[in-house]
Amino acid sequence: MYVAKAGFLSVFVALISVCGVAGTPASASIFDGGVSSLAAGETWTSRTTPVNQWESVTYGNALFVAVSASGTGNRVMTSPDGITWTPRITPVDNSWASVTFGNGLFVAVSTDGNGNQVMTSPDGITWTPRTTPVDNSWYSVGYGSGLFVAVSSSGVGNRVMTSRDGITWTPRASATNNNWRSVTYGNGLFVAVSVTGSGDRVMTSPDGTTWTSRSTPVDNNWWGAVSYGNGLFVAVAQGPVGKQVLTSPDGITWTPRTTPVNNWISVTYGNGLFVATSLTGSGDRVMTSPDGITWTSRTTPVDNWWVSVTFGNGLFVAVSIGGTGNSVMTSGALVPNIPALPVAVAGDASVNVTIADALGSWPATSHTITASPGGATCTIAGASGSCVVPGLDNGTAYTFTATASNAGGTSAPSAASAAVTPTAPPTPTPTPTPTPTPTPTPAPSNLFTVTKANAKVAKASIVLTTKVKVPGAGKIIQAATTKKGAKLTTRCKAAKTASRAATYTLICKIGKSGRAALRKAKMTLTMRTTFTPIGGTLAAKSQTEKLARRR
Repeated sequence: MYVAKAGFLSVFVALISVCGVAGTPASASIFDGGVSSLAAGETWTSRTTPVNQWESVTYGNALFVAVSASGTGNRVMTSPDGITWTPRITPVDNSWASVTFGNGLFVAVSTDGNGNQVMTSPDGITWTPRTTPVDNSWYSVGYGSGLFVAVSSSGVGNRVMTSRDGITWTPRASATNNNWRSVTYGNGLFVAVSVTGSGDRVMTSPDGTTWTSRSTPVDNNWWGAVSYGNGLFVAVAQGPVGKQVLTSPDGITWTPRTTPVNNWISVTYGNGLFVATSLTGSGDRVMTSPDGITWTSRTTPVDNWWVSVTFGNGLFVAVSIGGTGNSVMTSGALVPNIPALPVAVAGDASVNVTIADALGSWPATSHTITASPGGATCTIAGASGSCVVPGLDNGTAYTFTATASNAGGTSAPSAASAAVTPTAPPTPTPTPTPTPTPTPTPAPSNLFTVTKANAKVAKASIVLTTKVKVPGAGKIIQAATTKKGAKLTTRCKAAKTASRAATYTLICKIGKSGRAALRKAKMTLTMRTTFTPIGGTLAAKSQTEKLARRR
């Protein structure tokens, strides 16, 4: 009988030892404004991680950050999406037990160290050790009302310390010297829970400085974690079985609740759901509750010691101190990244808006574009693309924001686009009807005249010059012929294009053969002149020119 008790005690002490390191509370959950999917908290997926004993996880500034009690200079890991984790350098190899985020700063506390049991980081990547006033076993740190508050399992009357900036810390008197394992903030109140004490395993403070002990209805449970959500404080315990949840609307009056049987060690709230994780169980190391009262077991992919869980941006993330490269599991889907800056191009009473892919592990499946002023919208299907916002007022300047959505929810709005102003297209200038060019009235062809030819006889040629007067534009053609018997010989030709009504000079030149004929005998020339007006009909005039024989 004694052996059996001793065996149980040994296991119990072992659990105390492990949970002393692992009893990290859920950090205050942060949700970036999206509406997360209903499956979050119910279906869990194992993720690959660096191999360390990961004690605590929190979310802030779009980053998940976990801290560890083991490792050499790498006791922090970070992830933007809960899936891909990167180890980070830590300044001291303390047993880092808890991490939280507040006022733009990550703050971690440790259970050991020498005056350096706090480290801080503005980005989760670069960490700085901070001086602590007492070397207690600091198990948990929380943030609220502009104050960081840490609680400890050791020390005499100084098991609380506070800091406005995470750098300078002041020890505070705790209500009792209990083994305080978790602290949270909600509804204007800090609440801490303990794994030891007699009917006083809760203490509360409105300011983190003055603490009051509160009665707890169940004394033999190890209250290792507390969280706040939806107007309710919820604490979870490792044992004994059956009544391992306490709830309180005000942090003062607590009620035990029935739970699935496991060693529950962490709890958080997000997406309308309380989620608790456990050290023990077979494929059921998560339980969830919409109200903190009725709890449902959930299947877990790996039976690690899940010592901390948090919620951020649509995703629950739990970390464990065990496992081989699989010390994280996630549930839900991250809300997409905030969209890139919209690009707006104005039209007529409308604007075309384009969104580029914001990239990330949880891409958007649609975007909603919203106009300001007025709130008119359009929707883009997919991770990028364009849509037209209709029904806008011409002459009014508009800016546009975009939200991205997927199964995880809806992102916060993007920055506003540059202002653009829809404008009606200009009224087109009517094309003038061309004035038809009047068809010129053909000049009467019978009104043209031809003067008598002026003949100049040279040694080798005969040049005949005539003046032709026409009534308008047209074509003038002239030919001089001789006839001997039935034979008709063309002695010369001349032509001219008349551009208007005028008198034109035509020169008809008879060459050597004609000059040779004139040496032998006189020559009678028939001068035929024709005029064809534009658009008219040809008219002809003939005259006879007699040339005397000339040697």
